[in-house]
Amino acid sequence: MRKVRTKIKLKSKRAAMKRFKTTASGKVVRGQSMKRHILTKKTTARKRHLRKGVLVSDADAANVAEMLLA
Repeated sequence: MRKVRTKIKLKSKRAAMKRFKTTASGKVVRGQSMKRHILTKKTTARKRHLRKGVLVSDADAANVAEMLLA
């Protein structure tokens, strides 16, 4: 009986998995910056808007998607 050679399974980047999520349509979402420290001088409205995720820019979307699906 012959052994069939298969490709090695690629692992996804675990750091990317923690930082990015994909939408149902396949777009990549990231968290916003400026929400970690020095929050006292930022207004409540500004902090509230920073909670929402935003789409990754078109320039970076292909690289991030490759890290997630590898």
